[in-house]
Amino acid sequence: MRELTISEIGFVSGAGDDCSSGDTGANSYGSINDTSSVGDEIIELYEGLVAATSHIIERIANAL
Repeated sequence: MRELTISEIGFVSGAGDDCSSGDTGANSYGSINDTSSVGDEIIELYEGLVAATSHIIERIANAL
């Protein structure tokens, strides 16, 4: 049994031309090619969630 190539994965997964070919996306982690910025992006997402939650709590408190 052999491993599938990138172009073969597109055929069996039903993705068609959506799978990248060549070296551009062969080593990606969930479509993340640059793993050096993942930590910063998670922190920004967390800070955005905290800001949104704070805004909602403030709106509810003002309504009461």
